[in-house]
Amino acid sequence: MKEIIQNALQNSFTYTEYRKLASKLVAQGKPTGHDLSEALAHYAELNETRMNRLEKTITISEGVKVKLEKNSKDYIWLVLSESWCGDAAQILPVINKMCEVSDAIQLKIVLRDDNDSLMQQFLTNGAKAIPKLIILDAQTLSVVAHWGPRPQGAKQLIEVYKSAHGVVDEAGKIELQKWYLHDKGISIQQEITEIMDQL
Repeated sequence: MKEIIQNALQNSFTYTEYRKLASKLVAQGKPTGHDLSEALAHYAELNETRMNRLEKTITISEGVKVKLEKNSKDYIWLVLSESWCGDAAQILPVINKMCEVSDAIQLKIVLRDDNDSLMQQFLTNGAKAIPKLIILDAQTLSVVAHWGPRPQGAKQLIEVYKSAHGVVDEAGKIELQKWYLHDKGISIQQEITEIMDQL
């Protein structure tokens, strides 16, 4: 596992680098990842707009700030992502702002399709669901916790929608985006901070 983590970190991006890569590919009509379909390129373009908006509007709550600032141990937050993923577009800007609050937390992002051996260690019900946040002890690179691919409320919404409709179609995806819009990143902040509190 340590070798897998080390390899992933060597292939990782800072948040700014990840955003630049995604933007560059969107300008070429492409998503990140190995599937370069038109549908995923379209989602990557939508996500570019979403992330631009969220970077301006997301705020970290005072309670979360206080808890993150108190943390003195060094961690690496390693996130598996791709530019076409709607959940990642909603979650990454929040995670990035949380990391900016604490000098002890370093954010690294890796592409799911380029890091399959890492993804295989963190499947959700057997699926390569992203984004996946892996919290590492910065000294030992051991995995101390993980979170994702989405907050509890969003997860429940999708489960209910799936059981009612059999699939998550376009209308389901719109419902999910509305949920994120109303939540304003609060659930993400609370759930990840709770994990950090327990470490």
